[in-house]
Formats: sequence, structure tokens, C-alpha cells
Amino acid sequence: MAETARHPAHRYGTRPTMKDVAARAGVGLKTVSRVVNGEAGVTADTERRVQEAIEALGFRRNDSARVLRKGRTASIGLVLEDLADPFYGPLSRAVEEVARAHGALLINGSSAEDPDREQELALALCARRVDGLIVIPAGDDHRYLEPEIRAGIATVFVDRPAGRIDADVVLSDSFGGARAGVAHLIAHGHRRIGFIGDQPRIHTAVERLRGYRAAMEDAGLAVNDAWVSLGSTEPERVREATAAMLAGPEPVTAVFAGNNRVTVTVVRELAGRERPVAFVGFDDIELADLLGITVIAQDAAALGRTAAERLFRRLDGFDDAPARTVLDTVLIPRGSGEIAPPS
Repeated sequence: MAETARHPAHRYGTRPTMKDVAARAGVGLKTVSRVVNGEAGVTADTERRVQEAIEALGFRRNDSARVLRKGRTASIGLVLEDLADPFYGPLSRAVEEVARAHGALLINGSSAEDPDREQELALALCARRVDGLIVIPAGDDHRYLEPEIRAGIATVFVDRPAGRIDADVVLSDSFGGARAGVAHLIAHGHRRIGFIGDQPRIHTAVERLRGYRAAMEDAGLAVNDAWVSLGSTEPERVREATAAMLAGPEPVTAVFAGNNRVTVTVVRELAGRERPVAFVGFDDIELADLLGITVIAQDAAALGRTAAERLFRRLDGFDDAPARTVLDTVLIPRGSGEIAPPS
């Protein structure tokens, strides 16, 4: 043990090179390069010796150097809001599938809803020479990316538009979805409907609130200020907002939740109350079908896939004007949104 401590084995930094393969196989470096890159001009016996040397040494081709010589790194970056949010799982997976189909590696990270962290992460990915970026914005000013875009980094925004620059964006119909969800509650007899949403600086929160107000206006219903609450999606804040709307002589009889995190907290809050309260949430959540939760579902995988396909279209040389793509949402009635108000 003491001898091992004085002379530790070198486990890192000794990756075998093509020179090592050439020496073991007894061939020239160019021959190894041809075998590794699938080029012609090598006899079957020589190729066999090179492949045996590759396997014995554990050699791996240096794709970074190869693609850099071609001016492409075969990688794209994805800046998410929160890696822990279930909504971003299928979105990220769809982006990765498209990237893989194009022979590219996906590198992702989380902004944690912090504009400064978003900028830091996006620029760090650019510094590592990714070919393109897909960004779910945390901030509202993306002029910091203009030099990178001019330098050839294709950029597509998803879920929320870019701020103060013109760029491709893929969105869900937040306005239309919220409008449909609130109209559904109105159709089931509700007139006092609460809205609990995310931070007012977030595009999707503003659009869903706008959809709520439009549905109420369509039905000729006034909106009491006490029925609307925007802010953090932290459970305590959402619980307090829910409790406030359900208190007083004329409480709301239905609640519309602006996203999946709000939905989870509101469902827990409503579960402990004797008087039934109708509920519709924006975003589907796990077990919503078993719990009977009516939702406005958006297709996160389609968002990611559409954004990635747009990105690779840019990388393939299409230089048409930036496009705004809006994907439909779907109302899924499961019971909670169909509860009638108290008589």
C-alpha cells in the first residue's frame, strides 16, 4: 500500500492517440486516419490490424478536432429555466432526439429563472463554440446575443420570445389556452373565478392572465382585483393566494392556475376543503388523469422538436426572416373543471 501511495498509477491524461495505434499496428499514421474515418485505400488485412490495435488500446476518435477543422462543432446548447421542472423533461428530450438525428451533441443547463445566469450560461456555451442555441428566456433583453448571432451562432427561442431582438421563436398558445380554460368554467355556471399565475415579468404569465381577462370580458363578467394573484410559484405564496380568494362573504367558486407548479399547490389546498371548488390548470401534470384534474395541455415535446428543427434549418443555410410559430393547446376535461358552483 505504501509503495502504491509513493507511485500512484496515472489514470488521467493518458488517452491513446492515433500515433499509439499506428505503432501497435505497425502502420503509418495516415493509414490509421483512413481506417478511423472510413476512407478507402486500406487493405482488409491492414484494416483488421488497425481495428485490433484500436480495440486493445481503447482509442477514441477526437471528434472535436475533426469538426473544428470543418468549422462546425457538431453541438448545440439548450438553456432551460429549471431542470427540475417536469415540463422541461420532454422538451429537452425532443431537442436531443433532433440533435442526435443530425449527428450533434446537446449540452444543456439551467438559468434558474435568473436573467444574469441565463446570459452567463448562453455566452459560456457560445465560448465553447456550439453551432446553435435554443433558449428559454429568463430575461427580457437579449441584445447580448447579437454579436454571437452575427458570428453565425443560430439561435431559437422557445416557450417565451426574445427581448429586444428579432429571432425565431416557438410558443404555445398561452392566451388562447387560458381563454378556453376560463370559458369552460364559465360554461359550467361560474361567475367568480380566481386566477393564480407566475411572476408578472414572465411572458407566459402575462399571456395567460390576458386570456383569463378576455374570457371574463367575453361573458360580460367583471373581474375583482382580489381574484387575481401573480407572483412566485413557491407553495406558501400560492397557498396564501388560494386561501384569500376562498375567504370572505363572496369567495370565488372556481380557480384557474397559470402553470403546473401552481396547479400542484392549489390542488393540495382544495383537497382539504369541504365545499367543492371547480379547478382548471394550465399544463398537464403527472397523475392528473387519476386525480380528475381538468387541464389545458401544451405539447412540450412538440415545442422542443419544432424549435430544434428550426435551429437545424438555420444551420443548413436557410436565411429567411425570423419566424414566430405558435402551437395549439388542448382542453382535457377530467372532472375538476366541470363542478357546478354552489346553488
